Amino acid sequence: MLLRFGAPFTTVTSSTAVTTRSSPAITFHFLSTDSVRNNNNFCFHQVVSYSSRLNCKATKEAAESMAASTASPSASKQALISLSDKKDLDLLATGLQELGYTIVSTGGTASALEKAGISVTKVEELTKFPEMLDGRVKTLHPSVHGGILAKRDQSHHMEALEKHSTFELVVVNLYPFYEKVTSTDGVLFDDGIENIDIGGPTMIRAAAKNHKDVLVVVDSQDYPLLLEFLKGNKDDQHFRRKLAWKAFQHVAAYDSAVSEWLWKQTEGDKFPPSFTVPLSLKSSLRYGENPHQKAAFYTDSSLSEVNGGGIATAIQHHGKEMSYNNYLDADAAWNCVCEFENPTCVVVKHTNPCGVASRDDLIEAYRLAVKADPVSAFGGIVAFNKEVDEALARDIREFRSPTDGETRMFYEIVVAPSYSEKGLEILRGKSKTLRILEAKKNSRGKLSLRQVGGGWLAQDADDLTPEEIKFDVVSEKSPEESELNDAKFAWLCVKHVKSNAIVIAKNNCMLGMGSGQPNRVDSLRIALRKAGDEVKGAALASDAFFPFGN
Repeated sequence: MLLRFGAPFTTVTSSTAVTTRSSPAITFHFLSTDSVRNNNNFCFHQVVSYSSRLNCKATKEAAESMAASTASPSASKQALISLSDKKDLDLLATGLQELGYTIVSTGGTASALEKAGISVTKVEELTKFPEMLDGRVKTLHPSVHGGILAKRDQSHHMEALEKHSTFELVVVNLYPFYEKVTSTDGVLFDDGIENIDIGGPTMIRAAAKNHKDVLVVVDSQDYPLLLEFLKGNKDDQHFRRKLAWKAFQHVAAYDSAVSEWLWKQTEGDKFPPSFTVPLSLKSSLRYGENPHQKAAFYTDSSLSEVNGGGIATAIQHHGKEMSYNNYLDADAAWNCVCEFENPTCVVVKHTNPCGVASRDDLIEAYRLAVKADPVSAFGGIVAFNKEVDEALARDIREFRSPTDGETRMFYEIVVAPSYSEKGLEILRGKSKTLRILEAKKNSRGKLSLRQVGGGWLAQDADDLTPEEIKFDVVSEKSPEESELNDAKFAWLCVKHVKSNAIVIAKNNCMLGMGSGQPNRVDSLRIALRKAGDEVKGAALASDAFFPFGN
């Protein structure tokens, strides 16, 4: 799936169609069996032998026999294989040879096949033209692309290939451009350019376009399905179209990576005139935000997201499958807790942090975060920015609600950067449904996208820290260091609360918050009510200014 931004069997359907089958020794040009059955006076045309072209007459029975033999699995068919990633190549090649396929291949793939003891015809034997320009030109030749693009039900196409062969199958994957340019060692510009595949995408697109006659495979996971399909000796256009879709999608994602990389090398601006976001399906969800909405979850395969962290790449160690709302809440909790350097716990309900606390002792931070709003915390998401060890895991499992001191706290999700072996074991024992996620911190400097009807909004991620901001004192009294620290803490919290947002904090602990109210005064009242008597001496943060004196 892409978000785009900016400006092996022959089926004869006509009695007059000419169909070509190729063999290392002899090629037959024949009329369809339907025309044979319906025309007692038919004759075979253009039977080609090793040395000369012969015209002969045949009986109806002999013709049917010959037509049947050419349609059998033992008839010679050609597969073109050119792979950078050679995973399961021997499995594929062995299966194809057992089905009577002649394998044509290039460079390293041909060498790998020969090493495995599999018979292979090198592509230069077919083209009569050696590869050139340091391998840049190998398969860009009419003998290759004619054999892929020829429409089998068009007689003039097949006549044009009279001295050439056709391919029933093309199996190709591409130079590892994505892996090269995202390598931790970095890549020189010229090396990046050399890893842009040209011949591979051309063959893939050609085969996908002509998928009615040519099967195309770009993923090694499809090899078993392909072999089963070929063994069935049947024609399934749905299967062919699905492979063709996957091929075009594969090339489109590849091109999007090249485009993204080249733009960054050329301009570096975050907002190019157009760009593509490649998305890969991670899971189908039970439903969306509401039960009547269908939903799915996709990961972003953009170069900018490689090793970028976040909930999308989190590992789930335990619990029920994630839901649409689970992802939203977990993302909100993780984004908030990652703001803090000191050991911190964040509790989120409906994407809003209802409790935040930082302490040297993570157990204490956890209890204070729950205490801020225990009613909202029940059934919420708990996030930590440090490892969950055995002691913390026991407290999460056994902690009772501050409202009555009896009810054991229940959570939908726990998310942390890591877990000790014993800590993970204890948390698994809390509930069969508790989702336990292990996530990496989001990298800074990402692009933030938000959909609106018919378009998208793009902006820099809001990842500024208090250390990067100059706090101006506009009152007569200057804040003490502890008060300024409280203000910074509240400021980090309020950026994750839905507007209109108010946060009241003291001693690195959120005492109360008000969110999502149409007017800021109501959000303030809610926050003050939740903070209670502890509000005296606390810092207050708002996500915008107060327009009036009240």
